[in-house]
Amino acid sequence: MKFDPAPGVWSISRWSVLSGVIASLLLGVAIVAGSLALASLTDSRARLLDVTGPQVLQATSLSTALLNQETGVRGYILAGRAEFLEPYRDGLRAQDAAVGQLRHLGATPGTPAGDDLDRVLGAATNWRQKIIEPVLAGAPITGAQMDASKPLFDDVRGSLSVLQSRLEAERLDAREDLSSSADVLRAMLIVIAVLLCAAVALVFFLLHRKLIKPIRQLAAEVSDVAQNDIHRPVRGSGPREMRVLASDVESLRSRILDEVTLLERAQETIAVRTRELERSNSDLEQFAYVASHDLQEPLRKVASFCQLLQKRYQGKLDERGDQYIGFAVDGAKRMQALINDLLAFSRVGRKENENAVLETGDLLDTALANLDDAVTESGARITRGELPAVRGEKSLLTAVFQNLVGNALKFRGEDPPEIEIAAERDGDEWRFRVTDNGIGISTEYAERIFVIFQRLHGRGDYPGTGIGLALCRKIVEHHGGRIWLDTTGTAGTRFCFTLPAPPAPEPATAENSSEGNEQA
Repeated sequence: MKFDPAPGVWSISRWSVLSGVIASLLLGVAIVAGSLALASLTDSRARLLDVTGPQVLQATSLSTALLNQETGVRGYILAGRAEFLEPYRDGLRAQDAAVGQLRHLGATPGTPAGDDLDRVLGAATNWRQKIIEPVLAGAPITGAQMDASKPLFDDVRGSLSVLQSRLEAERLDAREDLSSSADVLRAMLIVIAVLLCAAVALVFFLLHRKLIKPIRQLAAEVSDVAQNDIHRPVRGSGPREMRVLASDVESLRSRILDEVTLLERAQETIAVRTRELERSNSDLEQFAYVASHDLQEPLRKVASFCQLLQKRYQGKLDERGDQYIGFAVDGAKRMQALINDLLAFSRVGRKENENAVLETGDLLDTALANLDDAVTESGARITRGELPAVRGEKSLLTAVFQNLVGNALKFRGEDPPEIEIAAERDGDEWRFRVTDNGIGISTEYAERIFVIFQRLHGRGDYPGTGIGLALCRKIVEHHGGRIWLDTTGTAGTRFCFTLPAPPAPEPATAENSSEGNEQA
């Protein structure tokens, strides 16, 4: 079970939930209050624009219609001409339309506005029944009718004035309600803004106190440990996750200290072993040099005397005697070749100060010159591409070309060897290819052929010590490249190896040019 370094301490998620709940409550209250204020404003606006305002307009239209009726009737009574009744009839139609709209807008019977409208209509009906209808029925027009019309129509005006006053008062009340709702909405908007700022400030405060500040403290402690004092313990604060992270960092610091201690001890051991190894390598190198010279001298004597025996007693001994002498001569020669190859293999990388920029075309020329007899004897045709310059040791890189071309000459088929040497740029490296039409190498031996003393053929089939390709790999890897058998071809053999491309020379600066001119 994992140890909890912060029991009872709230986690970041809990603090986040708390901040979210508080902010949600504040925003919820603000939204509800704002919604109520907006609904009140909408109701007041609808009441003013859709009810009381249109009622006042329709009451005005009704007043105009009744005045048109009265004007038309008076003109008809005074002039006695029928065309003067046209305003009266238009007024009736306008009256019906205005009354219909007022009923639709809420002035229905039983409401204060509806009762006032009923009184207006009653007074207007009384006026028409007593004055207008007798006249229209053909009764004679007298001055008494004119006198009686005025008080009756004054009743109509009075009732209409009461209706208009009531509707105007309701319109003013609606305007006051609209203004009050707008004030409440503005106050709610201010409250909402304050609550939003409070919610943001609260969330920022909680995040800064419970998350950002502990992170900064932990980062400062880790930075101090990394840059100044790795022995300083790391202690976290804040939410549980930060304390757990600090505990993990502290555990990592302790492990690093332990590993650093082990590394320091290992480095001390390595330094001791390195000094011992250098001393041993020096002794081995001296031993190899002395042993090679000590071995070469008796081998030369054995080979020389065996060759003398072979030359002097050739044909004088029986067939088996000649064969024994041949075996002795061949063994001595192979021992000399093996010693020379082992010395060359052991000396790779011993002369670091001999690195220089070399033209690989010149190296190939030297290698071909060394193989001139084998090239002539085999009838080989050698083609080459444009070869670049590389940095390395001349003798070692020459040995690479000489071994690869020599293998192509040695392991040839029935046809004369055709060997192609080419190079191409591959990023920061030059990739070289040596391709031939020889007997080829099976894919399963692609790695084995680079191991020292590994041979795929018997010594009676092909000569050699089995060190050539191993020597090539060691030389190429010593120069920072790699070598491999390209198995994508279908015939012959293709070896590829890479060597780092030397950096391009820096262009001469203006200062150097001026100095050169001064020297000139």
